[in-house]
Amino acid sequence: MHWLSVHSFWPVIVLLGVVGTISSTIFLVMVLVAARRFKRIAQQQVADAQAEYPPVTVLKPVHGFEPQLEANLESFFLQDYREYEIVFGCRTADDPALAVVEKLRQRYAAVNVRIVLSGEPRRPNAKVYSLDRMIASSTNDYFIISDSDIRVRPDFLHRVIAPLLDKKNGLVTCLYQGVPTGDFWSDMEALGMSVELPSGVMVAEMMEGMKFALGAVMAVRRDALERIGGIGTTADYYSDDFVLGSRVAEVGHTVVLANPGVGHVLTSQTFRQTFRTQLRWMQSTRYSRPKGHLGTGLTYSTPFGLLALAGCAATGALPLGIALCAWSYMNRVVQCLAVGWGVIRDRHALAYCWIYPLRDLLGFFVWAASYLGGRYFHWRGELYRFTPGGRIEPASRKLQAAGRGA
Repeated sequence: MHWLSVHSFWPVIVLLGVVGTISSTIFLVMVLVAARRFKRIAQQQVADAQAEYPPVTVLKPVHGFEPQLEANLESFFLQDYREYEIVFGCRTADDPALAVVEKLRQRYAAVNVRIVLSGEPRRPNAKVYSLDRMIASSTNDYFIISDSDIRVRPDFLHRVIAPLLDKKNGLVTCLYQGVPTGDFWSDMEALGMSVELPSGVMVAEMMEGMKFALGAVMAVRRDALERIGGIGTTADYYSDDFVLGSRVAEVGHTVVLANPGVGHVLTSQTFRQTFRTQLRWMQSTRYSRPKGHLGTGLTYSTPFGLLALAGCAATGALPLGIALCAWSYMNRVVQCLAVGWGVIRDRHALAYCWIYPLRDLLGFFVWAASYLGGRYFHWRGELYRFTPGGRIEPASRKLQAAGRGA
């Protein structure tokens, strides 16, 4: 007789559903405590109008044209900051993104703008390869590293540079809000950015302090970069942001978590494109933080509520199953309201809190798929593969041997 009979199968499903419901409830409590703590700390991170703010270099790697690129880049030209420059990094002079940069440079002639052409990357992570050359071109000691799909408010520079005026702080990393484009799948991805991601980050910060960074926006001082051997030391990783924050913390600097009102502007994608993007992030976490990634499975709520419902229905305890499923649903609604609206101030999360449990379910499926998929993934039109420790190797281009150790 098979070790798991039909009679014992459904009770096991019920038990799994109950265990998952309990673990996700514990996680929710931790999120609520962490969110309250973070809001209190964030209120103290106020820019000092009397402070002497240093010259800043904004580093913007660009690669190809994307929707809303002009509006995203323009938000950095509109900063209410005394002295800053924007350095755009690109592989070639004929990249279509540079036409947008030139248009903005003519519109805002008072902003100092430079373009650094890196050529074909000689390291696995093309963005970091470009950033290394962009930093070398600047004489400033304070840097903002920001992706091309990020949009910020006019007071952004003041708010992220302020913590770096304290020399014990070496890097500032930022929570951000997902900005959808109006289609269903971008709505789902935006909810994940505004709720799921900051929930995990705030809990991690509460439990052990910030030992990593989020790559959408980072502020860092030159001395912190020099102590870790330069940003080029992260060029072999997909999660270069995680590695950068980790190494800055390892050399004794504090990594500060801030919430300066950053928007991560999404593009309209199909389900397949959205799934591949989410899977790439999940696979990166799996390879760079394997133990933490495994434990993430117990933080989801909706799938366990559905398991409990199915198991209880099959064993004649339907009212209990409905109660557990309803609790798992409300668990995620509360999380969405507390984090997406209470911390991130995302009106989209406030309006769509009722659908966030579906995003939670999709997140669980992506997490599970991260253990089933292979090591290969597409990124910025190129094929890569993950290697142990979170390092990546380009599969669609060859690295020039001369630059491998650069």
